[in-house]
Amino acid sequence: MPTSASSWKIRATVLQTPTVDALEVLRDVVIEVRAGRIAAVRPGTELDGVDLDLGDDAVLVPGLIDTHLHAPQWPQLGTGLDLPLDRWLFENTFPLEARFADEAYARRVWAEMVPSLVAGGTTTAVYYGSIHEPATLALAEQCLATGQRAFVGRVAMDHPEGTPDFYRDEDATSSVEASARVVQAVTAMGGGVDGLVQPIVTPRFIPACSDASLQGHAELAQATGVRVQTHCSEGNWEHQHVLDRCGVTDTMALDGFGLLQPHTVLAHATHLLDADRDRIIEQGSGVAHCPLSNAYFANAVFPARRHIDAGLRIGLGTDVAGGATSSMFEQCQHAVTASRVLEDGVDVRRDEGRGVPNSRIDAVAAFHLATAGGADLLGIDAGVLAEGRVFDAVAIDIGPTSGLGIDREFDDWARVFEKIVRLTRPPAIRSVWVDGQLVAEA
Repeated sequence: MPTSASSWKIRATVLQTPTVDALEVLRDVVIEVRAGRIAAVRPGTELDGVDLDLGDDAVLVPGLIDTHLHAPQWPQLGTGLDLPLDRWLFENTFPLEARFADEAYARRVWAEMVPSLVAGGTTTAVYYGSIHEPATLALAEQCLATGQRAFVGRVAMDHPEGTPDFYRDEDATSSVEASARVVQAVTAMGGGVDGLVQPIVTPRFIPACSDASLQGHAELAQATGVRVQTHCSEGNWEHQHVLDRCGVTDTMALDGFGLLQPHTVLAHATHLLDADRDRIIEQGSGVAHCPLSNAYFANAVFPARRHIDAGLRIGLGTDVAGGATSSMFEQCQHAVTASRVLEDGVDVRRDEGRGVPNSRIDAVAAFHLATAGGADLLGIDAGVLAEGRVFDAVAIDIGPTSGLGIDREFDDWARVFEKIVRLTRPPAIRSVWVDGQLVAEA
């Protein structure tokens, strides 16, 4: 199987969602990969020089893109989810993240986390690190060693009222300076501004950052051309905090600080007003939709269908560890479920107005958000297996031992695709490629 050749070919059937409402089936094609990008997609009858033939018991899908996860919360997965967000952060999360001052501990966590994510089909991840420079740089190094496409950010948080005294930057100036050092180091490490691993400027959210820090990080991103990520209107607590402190919504405050830039990733955004959404669209930013985490902490369901129809850039995120699974396939399922809950409503005591009509999305739309949508949000040439795009791909076993329950006599490609999206777990994942390189294999 090809692992490092600069040019090679794979024969497979491709299932993908280049648009939000359409499944594309490329039946029996040969994909030629050169220097990590797709040079050609031809009919499978052209077998000359094929290096790998997936056969009939596997299909190829684009690599999945996790647009929001907190790397130092990996040891916290599945815990503390009965608490409100502010208590969860101060009682559980901040004490855990403070442990990443120990670089050796950080490296042990990263060595488990990054290969696990890749083996689960996550070919691109957008990471919040900790406040610690060595731990954040070690995360970037692990992504490079594993071969995962990644955006890695040092979390900035300096506000004395929004952070604990044992886990915060000294002040706004030192916070921006530390972030700038990480931006420079990751850029050099990852191969430049378009490298496999890139820095991302990461003020945690308005409650954790002073005004000077927020403005300073915006200026840093503008000066370096580096993307921005932060949280936006995640739940009642954050949304109200910003209204009280800034006198405007989270979106408008972030824009006022200069943080809404092209491809800025705003996590959650469940409480957006239409005017907020329109401002995000105008600035070229977008939202990381985290459906499972939202159920625990956001106090609302993100109206994905309404925002999709309005033209908002949207990707999917696990929000490890606010979302208690690292699987992007499972997040697709949760996105569909959340949309159905929003459309149908939950309170049977209400005969009318129980739900929000026309809110549902299906497996096609959810998978689009997890692939092409995430790529558009980030501004990268991934998410679709097509000429000119990077070859980030996952081979899925659809045979009798896959656990997907596929009946080849009964299931058409639409049903096969839906089973893949809803049911894929690591045992069904045969191989994972990033930038044309084999990075995981069962």
